[in-house]
Amino acid sequence: PKEMEEKFREIPEALKNTLEIAEACELRLSFEQKLLPRFPVEGHTPQEELERRAWQGAKARYGEEIPKEVRERLSYELSVIGRMDLAPYFLIVADLVDYARKNGIPVGPGRGSSAGSLVAYCLGITQVDPLKFGLLFERFLNPERVSLPDIDIDFCMRRRDEILEYVAEKYGRDHIAQIGTFDRMASRSVIRDVARVLDIPYEKADRIAKLIPFGMPLSQALELLPHLQAIREEEPKLFSIALKLEGLARNASTHAAGVVIAPEPLEKFVPLMRLPDDQFVTQFDMYDLEALGLLKMDFLGLRNLTILSDVQELVRKRKGLEIALEKIPLDDPATYELIRSGATSGVFQLESAGMRALIRRLEPTEFRDLIAILALYRPGPLESGMVDDYIERKHGRQPVTYPHERVRDVLEETYGLPIYQDQVMLMAQKLAGFSLGEADILRKAMGKKKPEVMAEMREKFVAGCVRNGIPKEEAEALFADIEKFASYAFAKAHAAAYAFITYWTAYFKAHFPTEFMAALLTSVQDNMEKVAAYIEECREMGIEVLPPDVNESDVGFTPVGERKIRFGLGAIKHVGGSAVEAILSARSSGPFRDFLDFLFRVDLEKVNRETLECLIKAGALDCFGLTRKAMMALVEEGLKLAQTFRKEKLSGQVSLFEEDLILPKLPEIRDEYPKEELLRFEKELLGLYLSGHPLDLFKEKLQRLEAVPLAEAQGKAGAFLVAGRVKTLKTLPTQEGRLAFLTLEDKTGEAEVVVRPRVLETAPWLREESLVVMRVTWSEKNGVPRLFALSLEPLKEETQIGQCWVKFPLASLNKEKILEFLRILSEHLGPVPVGVVVSDGEREIKVLAGPRYGVLPTPELGEALRRLGGEMILE
Repeated sequence: PKEMEEKFREIPEALKNTLEIAEACELRLSFEQKLLPRFPVEGHTPQEELERRAWQGAKARYGEEIPKEVRERLSYELSVIGRMDLAPYFLIVADLVDYARKNGIPVGPGRGSSAGSLVAYCLGITQVDPLKFGLLFERFLNPERVSLPDIDIDFCMRRRDEILEYVAEKYGRDHIAQIGTFDRMASRSVIRDVARVLDIPYEKADRIAKLIPFGMPLSQALELLPHLQAIREEEPKLFSIALKLEGLARNASTHAAGVVIAPEPLEKFVPLMRLPDDQFVTQFDMYDLEALGLLKMDFLGLRNLTILSDVQELVRKRKGLEIALEKIPLDDPATYELIRSGATSGVFQLESAGMRALIRRLEPTEFRDLIAILALYRPGPLESGMVDDYIERKHGRQPVTYPHERVRDVLEETYGLPIYQDQVMLMAQKLAGFSLGEADILRKAMGKKKPEVMAEMREKFVAGCVRNGIPKEEAEALFADIEKFASYAFAKAHAAAYAFITYWTAYFKAHFPTEFMAALLTSVQDNMEKVAAYIEECREMGIEVLPPDVNESDVGFTPVGERKIRFGLGAIKHVGGSAVEAILSARSSGPFRDFLDFLFRVDLEKVNRETLECLIKAGALDCFGLTRKAMMALVEEGLKLAQTFRKEKLSGQVSLFEEDLILPKLPEIRDEYPKEELLRFEKELLGLYLSGHPLDLFKEKLQRLEAVPLAEAQGKAGAFLVAGRVKTLKTLPTQEGRLAFLTLEDKTGEAEVVVRPRVLETAPWLREESLVVMRVTWSEKNGVPRLFALSLEPLKEETQIGQCWVKFPLASLNKEKILEFLRILSEHLGPVPVGVVVSDGEREIKVLAGPRYGVLPTPELGEALRRLGGEMILE
């Protein structure tokens, strides 16, 4: 200090100001507080208000005479909440859900462990009765571990922003923000990024990156993979920089659902940042915010809630039925029949091929089966064999056994297998006398593999078991079993809550298929791949999806009759929302009579020339009885007439009543585009082929060839034929020549196909949009399923593909001739199976060549075989 005083003796205030700055910069973070926003309550404490609402809700749920079990559980939960000073939290969440319901915003029945709270159920936060389904409060809120609970809420995806707006209005815009997240540089991506800066060719960088197993840190990969170490010696700078950058934040973005609400302006607690879309988000991630004691909530936009809301509205409008979700019976036979059939496309959580396979094996017959399915379909249970055991026990093909007789009542509903975390906790309680709070700490420690906590818990568990008369050796074996189960047991509350959405979507699909599929298609109309898949599902269900129509279509997909759905105008590419709005507004005064009437009535500033041409090509104006080619030819003249009419109408030269108009007649043009051109327009503007498919022209041929639909290609053994349209095509140079990766598409789906250089050389005509038939094999490498082309040729009407035989006299065959024969086949690769006929003058023996030797039977091939002494015979 004396030295500093000496240096600044001429300006002593500098030292004083420095001290003030230092004191102003001091920051003390407290991790022992709850920074909950203040919930306005008049005349009561938050705890008193919570208790009043909870008991009121209990009467609404269970009747005026509240059962003893409910009273005891509710009293216990309220006392825990009061002790942990969490009443404001529950009131805030209940208020949000109440606002959503009153304003017709669909809210999910529950999410995560919060469905285990009776208080949440009585407040209307969740719709799952925790007593009925055996859900534990301590799995949600542990009285022995002080931390803020998580109540995550699902809302209709279309109206989630309304909830955010409500929160901002109620608590102050500067009190809330969405939560920031940071994408980190992972091992593979950092190699590619650094290589790009160092001008290392992309192909080489990509090859190096793919050597690193998914999710493995670069340093670990270098230790385990000798070939990666060798590459490091070739490119030392690449690896030196990559190792330093790995794990650093690459970019900031917004958490998909997380919102933080503070009691004061957020800038007092956390740093904020402004993203490119002018949105403020926190610079602390969710874990830091929780550590500070701030209230973090997840408001998730769930597409299936939007679907359910839309299908309820469609059923109300079309059938006159008001169907409340909570009133739908959970034992409907048709619903379970649909689920058991595996026809679960569009059914929440049951769409994947693996899930469908599980459903068919398990054959659910009641609601608890659906809860179990959602808990079981995960890597742990699938890999451990628990799923197989569960199915065998359910169907009586395997005896039901229990780890110990004390836990029979805990495990009875799941045939002796602990598939839920709640069961793991109850087992610890029944066997070792743990409180449910202690059991939750044990469950969490086991799940996260915390060795120090585990050692302490093991000792306590074994001692508890011994006190309950269980021998020490058996107690240790039981602890090992519980540890194994806990590593993949699932939160029953979450499975139960989501099982409701699963069941409701299946119910509507079973009973109101047209309305359900229309709502489903509307929910994905921005994703043409999913639209195409669901339209194929409609076809399988006997529901016809009609092209868009300006006189019948709405923004989304619309049911227009029994088992008929009209394509939505909002799903047509290059037709914006304002154009659709203008069309619907003009149509509100009556349907359009013809092409000119349409042009005269719509707002041509919103429905401009480009939009009009897109509507024509998509088939949305076919209702006027003109060919699409005719309307395209009349666009210019029609727009001029419409614009002239508008000017005259504004100047008062024509009648204000459009029904009085006598419209001029346009010249008749009867020509139409070729079918292939019409299909191309549909694909371009609708994202799929609706009125047909290019492969329809070759339907009989492909049946004759026994071409395998792409949807059935995965896992197929041996070589087989597929056909389709080349959707995308990319080629890369390799040492052997150019290698092609293409996406092949047929009516059932699409698949990635690898075309090796020697096969690609035979197809100089190959490009995007080509129709091809190819002989392929299926393979899965590094988790990526692909087809590998053995041969390919253009799919044309004149292409004749059957069976090619090559006949040789037995006496003429020797080793050299066989090798030459194989060489000739390799130069004429194609999709036609080939075989050899060997004749000794009296008998003939036929032998099919291997799948790699399909050929293209050209005159050149026939001549080459003739010179070798063989004869080509086509069947």
